Amino acid sequence: MAHVEKLTIHTSGKKTYEITDKVQNIVARSGINTGVATVFIQHTSASLIIYENADPTARVDLENFFDKLVPENLPYFTHTYEGADDMPSHIRMVLTRTSETIPIVDGRLCLGTWQGIFVFEHRRCEHSRSIVVCVM
Repeated sequence: MAHVEKLTIHTSGKKTYEITDKVQNIVARSGINTGVATVFIQHTSASLIIYENADPTARVDLENFFDKLVPENLPYFTHTYEGADDMPSHIRMVLTRTSETIPIVDGRLCLGTWQGIFVFEHRRCEHSRSIVVCVM
């Protein structure tokens, strides 16, 4: 048995956006009690992460780290058609993930106490991000 739904997440710039509750709601609608949920983002300039959801400063630190790890305006970037954040956003996506697979136990995502699912937006501008959730 499989259940698939698509989410649209509106972002307002570079940062993390928690989607744990939205994914859990899809799991609940699926009626699947034991299995897995695969969450996949259909973009090359944003990613998905499982990360700490209790203290927002952990996410700020992650975002600041990535800004330093892959800065904008490096002189050797040639893929800059959409702006200075274009190529860095693609590299940041490759360094993270485009999908996460989470076990389902008793109809709930089997995440740890402080874990949440996040869209990690790597672009400065607003975007609508498409995410596919497949529950099996």
